Amino acid sequence: MRRAALCLIALLLTAAGPPTPQQIQEAERARAAEIEAQKAANARAAAAAAQEQSLGRARVTAAAKLRELEKSTAEIAARIEALAVRRGEAEARLAARAADMAPFLPLIERLGLYPSETLLAVPLPPEQTVRGLIVLGALTRQLEAEAALVRAEQAEVEALQRQIDGEMPALATAQSAQSQAALALDAQIAEARDARRNAEGAAAEAERRAAAEGAKAANLRAALTRIEEERRAAELRAKAEAEAALKQKREAEAEAARLRSEALAKAAGPGLGAPKGTLVAPVAGTLTRGFGESTEAGPATGLSYQPVPGARVVSPCGGRVVYGGPFRSFGLLLIVDCGGGFHFVLSGFEHLDAQVGQAVQPGEPVGVMAGWDPRASSGRPSLYVELRRDGQPINPAPYMRAKG
Repeated sequence: MRRAALCLIALLLTAAGPPTPQQIQEAERARAAEIEAQKAANARAAAAAAQEQSLGRARVTAAAKLRELEKSTAEIAARIEALAVRRGEAEARLAARAADMAPFLPLIERLGLYPSETLLAVPLPPEQTVRGLIVLGALTRQLEAEAALVRAEQAEVEALQRQIDGEMPALATAQSAQSQAALALDAQIAEARDARRNAEGAAAEAERRAAAEGAKAANLRAALTRIEEERRAAELRAKAEAEAALKQKREAEAEAARLRSEALAKAAGPGLGAPKGTLVAPVAGTLTRGFGESTEAGPATGLSYQPVPGARVVSPCGGRVVYGGPFRSFGLLLIVDCGGGFHFVLSGFEHLDAQVGQAVQPGEPVGVMAGWDPRASSGRPSLYVELRRDGQPINPAPYMRAKG
Protein backbone atom coordinates (compact mmCIF):
# COMPACT_ATOMS: atom_id res chain seq x y z
CA MET A 1 0.00 0.00 0.00
CA ARG A 2 2.89 2.38 0.83
CA ARG A 3 4.53 1.62 -2.55
CA ALA A 4 1.27 2.42 -4.37
CA ALA A 5 0.97 5.71 -2.45
CA LEU A 6 4.53 6.70 -3.37
CA CYS A 7 3.88 5.93 -7.04
CA LEU A 8 0.72 8.04 -6.90
CA ILE A 9 2.66 10.95 -5.37
CA ALA A 10 5.27 10.64 -8.08
CA LEU A 11 2.60 10.69 -10.83
CA LEU A 12 0.90 13.75 -9.29
CA LEU A 13 4.22 15.57 -8.96
CA THR A 14 5.07 14.72 -12.56
CA ALA A 15 1.72 16.01 -13.77
CA ALA A 16 1.83 19.21 -11.73
CA GLY A 17 5.51 19.84 -12.15
CA PRO A 18 8.37 19.44 -9.69
CA PRO A 19 7.99 20.95 -6.20
CA THR A 20 9.48 24.40 -5.92
CA PRO A 21 11.90 25.58 -3.20
CA GLN A 22 9.10 27.88 -1.98
CA GLN A 23 6.83 24.88 -1.36
CA ILE A 24 9.60 23.14 0.58
CA GLN A 25 10.21 26.31 2.65
CA GLU A 26 6.51 26.55 3.45
CA ALA A 27 6.51 22.92 4.57
CA GLU A 28 9.60 23.56 6.71
CA ARG A 29 7.93 26.61 8.30
CA ALA A 30 4.82 24.57 9.05
CA ARG A 31 7.00 21.88 10.59
CA ALA A 32 8.85 24.47 12.70
CA ALA A 33 5.53 25.89 13.91
CA GLU A 34 4.35 22.43 14.94
CA ILE A 35 7.64 21.83 16.75
CA GLU A 36 7.12 25.07 18.70
CA ALA A 37 3.59 23.95 19.50
CA GLN A 38 5.00 20.64 20.68
CA LYS A 39 7.48 22.45 22.94
CA ALA A 40 4.67 24.54 24.41
CA ALA A 41 2.57 21.43 24.99
CA ASN A 42 5.52 19.69 26.65
CA ALA A 43 5.96 22.73 28.89
CA ARG A 44 2.28 22.53 29.86
CA ALA A 45 2.66 18.81 30.58
CA ALA A 46 5.68 19.53 32.80
CA ALA A 47 3.70 22.23 34.60
CA ALA A 48 0.83 19.79 35.08
CA ALA A 49 3.24 17.21 36.50
CA ALA A 50 4.63 19.82 38.91
CA GLN A 51 1.10 20.80 39.86
CA GLU A 52 0.28 17.14 40.48
CA GLN A 53 3.33 16.88 42.77
CA SER A 54 2.15 19.99 44.62
CA LEU A 55 -1.31 18.46 44.94
CA GLY A 56 0.42 15.36 46.29
CA ARG A 57 1.36 17.36 49.39
CA ALA A 58 -2.28 18.39 49.77
CA ARG A 59 -3.31 14.75 49.42
CA VAL A 60 -0.85 13.84 52.18
CA THR A 61 -2.66 16.30 54.49
CA ALA A 62 -6.06 14.97 53.42
CA ALA A 63 -4.92 11.40 53.98
CA ALA A 64 -3.72 12.32 57.49
CA LYS A 65 -7.16 13.75 58.31
CA LEU A 66 -8.77 10.62 56.87
CA ARG A 67 -6.46 8.55 59.08
CA GLU A 68 -7.92 10.27 62.17
CA LEU A 69 -11.45 9.42 61.00
CA GLU A 70 -10.36 5.83 60.38
CA LYS A 71 -8.96 5.65 63.94
CA SER A 72 -12.33 6.81 65.28
CA THR A 73 -14.06 4.12 63.22
CA ALA A 74 -11.60 1.54 64.55
CA GLU A 75 -12.27 2.52 68.19
CA ILE A 76 -16.05 2.23 67.78
CA ALA A 77 -15.71 -1.06 65.88
CA ALA A 78 -13.49 -2.42 68.66
CA ARG A 79 -16.06 -1.46 71.32
CA ILE A 80 -18.86 -3.17 69.36
CA GLU A 81 -16.68 -6.25 68.89
CA ALA A 82 -15.94 -6.43 72.66
CA LEU A 83 -19.62 -6.00 73.52
CA ALA A 84 -20.56 -8.75 71.06
CA VAL A 85 -18.04 -11.11 72.72
CA ARG A 86 -19.43 -10.31 76.20
CA ARG A 87 -22.97 -10.82 74.97
CA GLY A 88 -22.02 -14.23 73.56
CA GLU A 89 -20.43 -15.23 76.86
CA ALA A 90 -23.51 -14.11 78.83
CA GLU A 91 -25.80 -16.03 76.46
CA ALA A 92 -23.66 -19.15 76.95
CA ARG A 93 -23.88 -18.83 80.75
CA LEU A 94 -27.65 -18.27 80.54
CA ALA A 95 -28.07 -21.40 78.41
CA ALA A 96 -25.98 -23.46 80.86
CA ARG A 97 -28.03 -22.32 83.87
CA ALA A 98 -31.28 -22.99 82.05
CA ALA A 99 -30.06 -26.51 81.24
CA ASP A 100 -29.14 -27.11 84.90
CA MET A 101 -32.59 -26.02 86.13
CA ALA A 102 -34.59 -27.93 83.52
CA PRO A 103 -35.00 -31.17 85.60
CA PHE A 104 -36.46 -29.22 88.52
CA LEU A 105 -39.05 -27.23 86.57
CA PRO A 106 -41.90 -29.86 86.93
CA LEU A 107 -41.33 -30.04 90.71
CA ILE A 108 -41.22 -26.25 91.01
CA GLU A 109 -44.44 -25.95 89.02
CA ARG A 110 -46.24 -28.61 91.14
CA LEU A 111 -45.09 -27.05 94.41
CA GLY A 112 -46.28 -23.67 93.21
CA LEU A 113 -49.75 -25.00 92.30
CA TYR A 114 -50.33 -27.79 94.88
CA PRO A 115 -47.92 -27.50 97.84
CA SER A 116 -50.04 -29.43 100.38
CA GLU A 117 -51.07 -32.18 97.98
CA THR A 118 -47.45 -32.68 96.97
CA LEU A 119 -46.33 -33.18 100.59
CA LEU A 120 -49.26 -35.53 101.38
CA ALA A 121 -48.87 -37.54 98.21
CA VAL A 122 -46.46 -39.94 99.92
CA PRO A 123 -47.50 -40.97 103.50
CA LEU A 124 -44.40 -40.89 105.76
CA PRO A 125 -43.72 -40.96 109.49
CA PRO A 126 -43.77 -37.50 111.15
CA GLU A 127 -39.99 -37.33 111.66
CA GLN A 128 -39.35 -38.12 107.97
CA THR A 129 -42.00 -35.59 106.95
CA VAL A 130 -40.21 -32.91 109.01
CA ARG A 131 -36.87 -33.79 107.45
CA GLY A 132 -38.53 -33.70 104.02
CA LEU A 133 -39.90 -30.24 104.73
CA ILE A 134 -36.44 -29.04 105.79
CA VAL A 135 -34.82 -30.49 102.65
CA LEU A 136 -37.63 -29.12 100.52
CA GLY A 137 -37.18 -25.67 102.04
CA ALA A 138 -33.43 -25.73 101.32
CA LEU A 139 -34.11 -26.92 97.79
CA THR A 140 -36.65 -24.16 97.32
CA ARG A 141 -34.15 -21.52 98.45
CA GLN A 142 -31.49 -22.97 96.13
CA LEU A 143 -33.91 -22.93 93.21
CA GLU A 144 -34.87 -19.34 94.01
CA ALA A 145 -31.19 -18.38 94.05
CA GLU A 146 -30.65 -20.12 90.70
CA ALA A 147 -33.70 -18.35 89.28
CA ALA A 148 -32.30 -15.02 90.45
CA LEU A 149 -28.99 -15.78 88.72
CA VAL A 150 -30.88 -16.66 85.52
CA ARG A 151 -32.77 -13.38 85.69
CA ALA A 152 -29.47 -11.53 86.26
CA GLU A 153 -27.90 -13.24 83.24
CA GLN A 154 -30.94 -12.33 81.13
CA ALA A 155 -30.72 -8.72 82.31
CA GLU A 156 -26.98 -8.60 81.43
CA VAL A 157 -27.66 -10.00 77.93
CA GLU A 158 -30.37 -7.40 77.38
CA ALA A 159 -28.13 -4.60 78.73
CA LEU A 160 -25.25 -5.62 76.46
CA GLN A 161 -27.58 -5.73 73.46
CA ARG A 162 -28.80 -2.23 74.33
CA GLN A 163 -25.18 -1.04 74.51
CA ILE A 164 -24.47 -2.58 71.09
CA ASP A 165 -27.60 -0.96 69.66
CA GLY A 166 -26.48 2.34 71.20
CA GLU A 167 -23.01 2.10 69.60
CA MET A 168 -24.30 1.31 66.09
CA PRO A 169 -25.45 4.92 65.30
CA ALA A 170 -22.00 6.19 66.34
CA LEU A 171 -20.39 3.60 64.06
CA ALA A 172 -22.67 4.65 61.20
CA THR A 173 -21.80 8.32 61.79
CA ALA A 174 -18.06 7.60 61.91
CA GLN A 175 -18.23 5.46 58.76
CA SER A 176 -20.23 8.19 56.99
CA ALA A 177 -17.61 10.82 57.87
CA GLN A 178 -14.87 8.44 56.76
CA SER A 179 -16.71 7.77 53.47
CA GLN A 180 -17.18 11.49 52.75
CA ALA A 181 -13.50 12.22 53.43
CA ALA A 182 -12.51 9.29 51.20
CA LEU A 183 -14.73 10.57 48.37
CA ALA A 184 -13.17 14.03 48.63
CA LEU A 185 -9.70 12.50 48.53
CA ASP A 186 -10.66 10.39 45.48
CA ALA A 187 -11.90 13.56 43.76
CA GLN A 188 -8.51 15.25 44.34
CA ILE A 189 -6.68 12.23 42.96
CA ALA A 190 -8.94 12.05 39.87
CA GLU A 191 -8.60 15.81 39.20
CA ALA A 192 -4.79 15.72 39.33
CA ARG A 193 -4.66 12.58 37.16
CA ASP A 194 -7.03 14.04 34.51
CA ALA A 195 -5.04 17.28 34.32
CA ARG A 196 -1.81 15.37 33.74
CA ARG A 197 -3.39 13.08 31.15
CA ASN A 198 -4.88 16.01 29.23
CA ALA A 199 -1.54 17.81 29.17
CA GLU A 200 0.30 14.68 28.04
CA GLY A 201 -2.35 14.06 25.36
CA ALA A 202 -1.90 17.60 24.00
CA ALA A 203 1.86 17.10 23.87
CA ALA A 204 1.46 13.79 22.02
CA GLU A 205 -0.94 15.38 19.49
CA ALA A 206 1.48 18.25 18.87
CA GLU A 207 4.30 15.75 18.37
CA ARG A 208 2.18 13.83 15.86
CA ARG A 209 1.41 16.99 13.87
CA ALA A 210 5.10 17.98 13.88
CA ALA A 211 6.02 14.54 12.56
CA ALA A 212 3.36 14.84 9.86
CA GLU A 213 4.66 18.24 8.70
CA GLY A 214 8.23 16.94 8.80
CA ALA A 215 7.22 13.97 6.68
CA LYS A 216 5.49 16.32 4.24
CA ALA A 217 8.62 18.45 3.86
CA ALA A 218 10.77 15.34 3.53
CA ASN A 219 8.49 14.00 0.81
CA LEU A 220 8.74 17.27 -1.11
CA ARG A 221 12.51 17.28 -0.84
CA ALA A 222 12.70 13.63 -1.83
CA ALA A 223 10.41 14.24 -4.80
CA LEU A 224 12.57 17.17 -6.01
CA THR A 225 15.69 15.03 -5.64
CA ARG A 226 14.12 12.16 -7.53
CA ILE A 227 13.12 14.46 -10.39
CA GLU A 228 16.51 16.19 -10.45
CA GLU A 229 18.21 12.79 -10.58
CA GLU A 230 16.25 11.90 -13.76
CA ARG A 231 13.46 9.97 -12.01
CA ARG A 232 15.04 6.82 -10.80
CA ALA A 233 13.13 3.66 -11.22
CA ALA A 234 9.92 3.68 -9.15
CA GLU A 235 10.61 0.29 -7.66
CA LEU A 236 14.11 1.22 -6.40
CA ARG A 237 12.83 4.52 -5.05
CA ALA A 238 9.95 2.84 -3.17
CA LYS A 239 12.33 0.27 -1.70
CA ALA A 240 14.79 2.92 -0.49
CA GLU A 241 12.04 5.02 1.07
CA ALA A 242 10.52 1.99 2.76
CA GLU A 243 13.89 1.08 4.27
CA ALA A 244 14.42 4.67 5.40
CA ALA A 245 10.97 4.79 7.00
CA LEU A 246 11.58 1.47 8.78
CA LYS A 247 14.93 2.70 10.06
CA GLN A 248 13.37 5.95 11.23
CA LYS A 249 10.66 4.03 13.06
CA ARG A 250 13.21 1.78 14.76
CA GLU A 251 15.33 4.76 15.75
CA ALA A 252 12.25 6.51 17.13
CA GLU A 253 11.30 3.40 19.08
CA ALA A 254 14.86 3.06 20.38
CA GLU A 255 14.89 6.72 21.41
CA ALA A 256 11.55 6.35 23.16
CA ALA A 257 12.85 3.27 24.98
CA ARG A 258 15.99 5.17 25.98
CA LEU A 259 13.93 8.06 27.32
CA ARG A 260 11.75 5.66 29.32
CA SER A 261 14.84 3.95 30.73
CA GLU A 262 16.34 7.30 31.70
CA ALA A 263 13.08 8.31 33.38
CA LEU A 264 12.98 5.10 35.39
CA ALA A 265 16.71 5.37 36.18
CA LYS A 266 16.28 8.76 37.84
CA ALA A 267 16.74 8.86 41.57
CA ALA A 268 13.63 7.35 43.11
CA GLY A 269 13.96 8.84 46.58
CA PRO A 270 16.41 9.83 49.31
CA GLY A 271 16.56 6.29 50.75
CA LEU A 272 15.86 5.42 54.39
CA GLY A 273 19.22 5.71 56.14
CA ALA A 274 19.52 4.35 59.68
CA PRO A 275 16.37 3.09 61.49
CA LYS A 276 14.94 6.13 63.30
CA GLY A 277 11.18 5.41 63.46
CA THR A 278 10.43 8.39 61.20
CA LEU A 279 8.52 6.73 58.33
CA VAL A 280 4.73 6.83 58.07
CA ALA A 281 2.85 3.62 58.93
CA PRO A 282 1.07 2.52 55.73
CA VAL A 283 -2.41 1.98 57.21
CA ALA A 284 -4.54 2.60 60.29
CA GLY A 285 -5.18 -0.69 62.05
CA THR A 286 -3.75 -3.44 64.24
CA LEU A 287 -0.41 -5.19 63.70
CA THR A 288 -1.36 -8.89 63.61
CA ARG A 289 2.00 -10.44 62.69
CA GLY A 290 5.50 -9.08 63.25
CA PHE A 291 8.71 -9.63 61.35
CA GLY A 292 10.26 -13.03 62.03
CA GLU A 293 7.17 -14.55 63.68
CA SER A 294 6.48 -18.19 62.88
CA THR A 295 4.21 -19.00 59.90
CA GLU A 296 3.39 -22.14 57.92
CA ALA A 297 6.03 -21.11 55.38
CA GLY A 298 8.66 -20.29 58.01
CA PRO A 299 9.61 -16.99 59.73
CA ALA A 300 7.60 -14.00 58.47
CA THR A 301 9.62 -11.70 56.18
CA GLY A 302 7.28 -8.72 56.62
CA LEU A 303 4.51 -7.17 58.73
CA SER A 304 0.77 -7.96 58.53
CA TYR A 305 -1.87 -5.39 59.49
CA GLN A 306 -5.62 -5.75 60.07
CA PRO A 307 -6.82 -2.35 58.83
CA VAL A 308 -9.99 -0.52 59.79
CA PRO A 309 -12.93 -1.01 57.39
CA GLY A 310 -12.25 0.76 54.06
CA ALA A 311 -8.88 2.12 55.24
CA ARG A 312 -6.76 4.30 52.93
CA VAL A 313 -3.20 2.98 52.39
CA VAL A 314 -0.37 5.55 52.09
CA SER A 315 3.23 5.28 50.91
CA PRO A 316 5.60 4.78 53.86
CA CYS A 317 8.43 6.61 52.08
CA GLY A 318 9.08 9.10 49.33
CA GLY A 319 10.10 7.58 46.01
CA ARG A 320 8.78 6.21 42.72
CA VAL A 321 6.22 3.48 41.96
CA VAL A 322 7.96 0.72 39.98
CA TYR A 323 5.15 -1.87 39.97
CA GLY A 324 1.40 -1.74 40.52
CA GLY A 325 -1.07 -4.49 39.61
CA PRO A 326 -2.08 -8.12 40.20
CA PHE A 327 0.73 -10.52 41.13
CA ARG A 328 0.19 -14.28 41.58
CA SER A 329 -1.69 -15.08 44.81
CA PHE A 330 -0.85 -11.72 46.41
CA GLY A 331 -3.75 -9.92 44.70
CA LEU A 332 -3.08 -6.25 43.94
CA LEU A 333 0.58 -5.53 44.71
CA LEU A 334 2.48 -2.22 44.82
CA ILE A 335 6.28 -1.70 44.92
CA VAL A 336 7.76 1.71 45.84
CA ASP A 337 11.47 2.39 45.16
CA CYS A 338 12.52 4.55 48.12
CA GLY A 339 16.09 5.06 46.83
CA GLY A 340 19.37 3.86 48.28
CA GLY A 341 18.54 0.23 47.50
CA PHE A 342 15.35 0.27 49.64
CA HIS A 343 11.99 -0.98 48.27
CA PHE A 344 8.63 -1.26 50.04
CA VAL A 345 6.32 -4.09 48.88
CA LEU A 346 2.62 -3.80 49.84
CA SER A 347 -0.21 -6.21 48.94
CA GLY A 348 -3.87 -6.87 49.79
CA PHE A 349 -5.52 -3.75 48.25
CA GLU A 350 -9.08 -3.57 47.01
CA HIS A 351 -7.90 -1.05 44.38
CA LEU A 352 -4.81 1.08 43.64
CA ASP A 353 -4.58 4.88 43.30
CA ALA A 354 -0.95 5.02 42.06
CA GLN A 355 0.56 4.20 38.64
CA VAL A 356 3.94 2.87 37.55
CA GLY A 357 6.45 5.71 37.17
CA GLN A 358 4.53 8.04 39.49
CA ALA A 359 6.55 9.91 42.12
CA VAL A 360 5.00 9.68 45.61
CA GLN A 361 5.69 11.46 48.86
CA PRO A 362 5.69 9.98 52.38
CA GLY A 363 2.05 9.67 53.50
CA GLU A 364 0.59 10.13 49.98
CA PRO A 365 -2.41 7.80 49.37
CA VAL A 366 -1.68 4.91 47.00
CA GLY A 367 -4.68 2.57 47.46
CA VAL A 368 -7.73 1.49 49.47
CA MET A 369 -8.48 -1.64 51.56
CA ALA A 370 -11.79 -3.49 51.45
CA GLY A 371 -14.50 -2.84 54.03
CA TRP A 372 -15.62 -5.40 56.62
CA ASP A 373 -18.29 -5.85 59.32
CA PRO A 374 -16.83 -5.55 62.87
CA ARG A 375 -19.65 -7.77 64.17
CA ALA A 376 -18.35 -10.70 62.11
CA SER A 377 -15.22 -12.66 63.02
CA SER A 378 -14.29 -13.66 59.44
CA GLY A 379 -13.79 -12.04 56.06
CA ARG A 380 -11.41 -9.36 57.35
CA PRO A 381 -8.77 -8.12 54.85
CA SER A 382 -5.06 -7.97 55.66
CA LEU A 383 -2.33 -5.61 54.40
CA TYR A 384 1.10 -7.23 53.99
CA VAL A 385 4.13 -4.89 54.14
CA GLU A 386 7.67 -5.98 53.29
CA LEU A 387 10.82 -3.80 53.26
CA ARG A 388 13.73 -4.96 51.09
CA ARG A 389 17.27 -3.61 51.02
CA ASP A 390 19.35 -4.61 48.02
CA GLY A 391 16.82 -7.38 47.34
CA GLN A 392 16.84 -8.90 50.85
CA PRO A 393 13.90 -8.56 53.31
CA ILE A 394 14.65 -6.63 56.51
CA ASN A 395 12.51 -5.71 59.50
CA PRO A 396 10.55 -2.52 58.61
CA ALA A 397 9.29 -1.86 62.15
CA PRO A 398 12.34 0.18 63.36
CA TYR A 399 11.92 2.53 60.38
CA MET A 400 8.24 3.33 61.06
CA ARG A 401 6.45 5.26 63.75
CA ALA A 402 4.67 3.26 66.42
CA LYS A 403 1.30 4.73 65.37
CA GLY A 404 0.27 5.84 61.88
